[in-house]
Amino acid sequence: MNRPGVLVGVLAVAAIAYISINSLRTEGPGSRGVEAGRDLPAFAVPLAPSRLEGDANVSEKACDVRGPDVLNVCELAERGPVVLAFFAEPSDRCDDQIDLVDRLRSRFPDVQFAAVAIRGDRDDLRRRVRERGWELPVGYDHDGAVANAYAVAICPAITLAARGGKVERTLLGVQDERALAAAVRALG
Repeated sequence: MNRPGVLVGVLAVAAIAYISINSLRTEGPGSRGVEAGRDLPAFAVPLAPSRLEGDANVSEKACDVRGPDVLNVCELAERGPVVLAFFAEPSDRCDDQIDLVDRLRSRFPDVQFAAVAIRGDRDDLRRRVRERGWELPVGYDHDGAVANAYAVAICPAITLAARGGKVERTLLGVQDERALAAAVRALG
């Protein structure tokens, strides 16, 4: 038996096991969303139904990008508490959550509701907005820059913020109507 070879093999297995266990215990930012207490990361994106083209603006000047064809999170936060839902293109599970968020809008008229579609085909997105009858503003994050700024890795992800843009919490995964309504109600 070749002892140096066995020793190297045992060390390699031990290193892989350590890395695997450490990775499971480490809390990274990847799928947690924006941390409570932080400000909403500024962004402006084209509204999905509009003809405005371009990638997301996630710079410090994003708050200045406004207009009828733009979803601007700074503008939302100025008007009231914010419920911002992220979804991937296409996903029935995520679309169902956007249906729920859109339904809740009428129960909370002082809250600003919006959704951001991450990547995907914009024409398909426009069609889905029409077919599902969504009335909340839906932004189009063509290059995924907004999803990166919000640490979105799970579909759906819903970020809730107080008026002014201070993040209260981020909900990950499918939410039921009662739980989501309670979370929105807690925004004030």
